[in-house]
Amino acid sequence: MGIHAIPIAAALQPDGVLSVLDVQQEMLDDLMHRATRRGLSNIVPRQGDAQCLPYPDATFDAAYLVSVLGEIPGPTRALAALRRVLKPGARLLICEVFVDPDFISLPALQALAGDTGFVFERQSGPRFAYTALFRTMGVAA
Repeated sequence: MGIHAIPIAAALQPDGVLSVLDVQQEMLDDLMHRATRRGLSNIVPRQGDAQCLPYPDATFDAAYLVSVLGEIPGPTRALAALRRVLKPGARLLICEVFVDPDFISLPALQALAGDTGFVFERQSGPRFAYTALFRTMGVAA
């Protein structure tokens, strides 16, 4: 639903850009309508599949997923695609909440992320509503 995109885009102003991806065009349209109402022009929406991200290699400094990884049919492929589009040393934040029917436990997430080239740095919050920080291997450019 993009509820986190609005405050993140606002925080990235004046020079930062937030690229958002969703498989459903309707969700992107709704987000852009809300962003326009708030005067935000630094969101770049793109329809696409998280398992095959439509971006060049090493494009992004950071990425975040909030209660979405478990909804993707191929979470390992999605993480590998994220790894490809993130720069060396980039950050990946993944937030999970236990009440979500697609919840991924922290140990399961650490295994998935580790298998796709991410290094676990730390976790905040309790295990039933956590945020996990990962980095790509390598030195930030």
